[in-house]
Amino acid sequence: MTDKEDPKKGRKSKGTSKEVLGYPISIFFIVVNEFCERFSYYGMRAVLVLYFKYFLRWDNDLATSIYHTFVALCYLTPILGAIIADSWLGKFKTIIYLSIVYAIGQVTMAVSAIHDITDKDRDGTPDNMTFHVAMSMVGLFLIALGTGGIKPCVSAFGGDQFSEHQEKQRRTFFSVFYLCINGGSLLSTIITPILRAQECGIYTQEKCYSLAFGVPAALMVVALVVFIVGSGMYYKAEPQGNIMLDVCKCIGFAISNRVRHRGKQYPKRKHWMDWAEDRYDKLLIAQIKMVLKVLFLYIPLPMFWTLFDQKGSRWTLQATTMDGNFGALVIQPDQMQTVNPILILTLVPIMDSLIYPLIQKCVNFTPLRRMTVGMLMAAIAFVCAGLVQIEIDKTLPTFPSASQSQLKLLNMGNSPLTVNLTGLDPIDLPAGRANDEYIMFEGDNVNISVVNLEMKTIPLAKGKRQTLLIPSNTAEEWLLTDDLIAKPEQGSNAVRFVNGMGMALNVSTPGVYVGLIDSSYYSNYSLVNNGKIIFTIWSDTQACNYSREFGFGSSYTFYIPGNLVVGPNCQNDITATEDIKPNTAHMALQIPQYFFITAGEVMFSVTGLEFSYSQAPNNMKAVLQAGWLLTVAIGNFIVLIVAEVAKIPEQWAEYILFASLLIVVCVIFSIMAHFYTYINPAEIEAQFMKKGDDNDEDDKKQLQKGMEMVKRNSTGSHSYDGDDDDDERKKTKM
Repeated sequence: MTDKEDPKKGRKSKGTSKEVLGYPISIFFIVVNEFCERFSYYGMRAVLVLYFKYFLRWDNDLATSIYHTFVALCYLTPILGAIIADSWLGKFKTIIYLSIVYAIGQVTMAVSAIHDITDKDRDGTPDNMTFHVAMSMVGLFLIALGTGGIKPCVSAFGGDQFSEHQEKQRRTFFSVFYLCINGGSLLSTIITPILRAQECGIYTQEKCYSLAFGVPAALMVVALVVFIVGSGMYYKAEPQGNIMLDVCKCIGFAISNRVRHRGKQYPKRKHWMDWAEDRYDKLLIAQIKMVLKVLFLYIPLPMFWTLFDQKGSRWTLQATTMDGNFGALVIQPDQMQTVNPILILTLVPIMDSLIYPLIQKCVNFTPLRRMTVGMLMAAIAFVCAGLVQIEIDKTLPTFPSASQSQLKLLNMGNSPLTVNLTGLDPIDLPAGRANDEYIMFEGDNVNISVVNLEMKTIPLAKGKRQTLLIPSNTAEEWLLTDDLIAKPEQGSNAVRFVNGMGMALNVSTPGVYVGLIDSSYYSNYSLVNNGKIIFTIWSDTQACNYSREFGFGSSYTFYIPGNLVVGPNCQNDITATEDIKPNTAHMALQIPQYFFITAGEVMFSVTGLEFSYSQAPNNMKAVLQAGWLLTVAIGNFIVLIVAEVAKIPEQWAEYILFASLLIVVCVIFSIMAHFYTYINPAEIEAQFMKKGDDNDEDDKKQLQKGMEMVKRNSTGSHSYDGDDDDDERKKTKM
């Protein structure tokens, strides 16, 4: 079938004549395409905020802001895609062209995450960060344009493939279609964080963001190829105009006409939209009034999305400071997002078949009341997130401010040592060990003395943590090391070794080479993952192993004593100093907040769309869809504003602020809902037709004709005041 063939004219089937189990073969290509595309999008998005923070080295606020700007664009571009498809290219060509843009964007993101491209000194950190930032921003813009542009086209294009006698198959198709969306989302948020946690690189091994972006890029290419393969089997409808443009023109004319006739000499009209009657059909105006009534209720809704979409940004960053060890299973911070799709698949049938019927027996649980409860659920979720953050803050170390410094003492001798510091009690240091906690100082230096040695003045660095290495021969040089002043990144553990032996030693693990450590010196920090790590300590002739279990986000200094006998096992001889404690707040604490936000999503989002569609004519559903997507975009822009403008120092306080704002908005929405009157659009249209102007037979016939065409879901023309040669400009899709 060609693009110009209309299946409604004498054709019984819209698509190919070949069917499998009663379904057009073409829809199988569409279903596979949707699964791959959703895997691509959600897989990339799952690791995006961590890419901003740990690869591009942005702070939490900037990473959150750019993440939500991207999400907002993804929900703005569907409006553009719908207009392009309906008014210019048609659904098929729109999907093809924007999928190409989409795939290019995903490939660009994968390239931007290859650190070796600009890592000329081969230290694992890109030397030209501007290149990577520019590439990633271009990639994200193309992805937003692609994913948003095809969003309103793919499902509708799939529905076009069925003929009128295949209504049952069409319903099944949409069920499978949305199952693919959730399946792609679930699998990708499990797999891509695992890929990100791998280490890869040409010269240095770093977290593999390029692979985490590369696999979604490959899936997007597969989605495009699969869709193109089925092109000969699709029914491709000609673009017939977009109802959103017609609605905007009608509203614009009503406003401009009202402004031109604002004098007292002009009679008032019942509704400001009635000023469009000079040019537009009365039936269209009545339908727009119904839509505007629903859109008015949309005004408070962006605040829900402000909270909801932070599960991919703030909540993921929160998880990086938590313990993800679930016994046999270790969860990556960005994998916690999988709780959301799992709970959706669980809660939707439970809500529909059990919860709603039970509540309905006690109270009239209308759709607007469900949405109000959904907003309260989201607010409760952020209260839970705030409580979790308070627990996390209790476990975090106290780092020095810009005017403070912290010092720890390490005794490298084989005998206990008593150290005296000016203004403090003496500190007893066992052989080969350090004091447990850092000592806080306000001054620029500290005076230290030990037995049989005159007092030394040790300079301190403001805003830093340092460890003072006291050699076994205290008359030798004392070394100061710079310690970490932040938790290790991405839940890794930072380790370093101090060599107290009289010869140089090598230290390595199966995945990390710590380095060659000179006598009485220390290594740089190396990052290791959680779990049991075996370190091999070796010289030219001998080697021994030292093992330790690691959690998440800790820092250790391991001391190799001077009397160590290098042999098969040196487990008991090496001492460990815990500089930064591992994360002790467990990721399971996030499950309640995910439960409440998902319950809120089911009650708010699913019910909201159902309510909106029931309150508007069939031909206006695209307008409501555009309005709904606009609330999501605005919600993400609100996060951007709060993150960049408010600059709240305590994260738990920001969570409580968002919860409070949503509760206020929830009260406003409940008041608006109380005064809302539910309508039946079909009945109103029928009544409207009966009240036609009996003095204008032509107008009445045109209204009747328009009503019949609405019932047939077709497209028609309307009567207008004006010249006939302007008729094309005034056509409106019904």
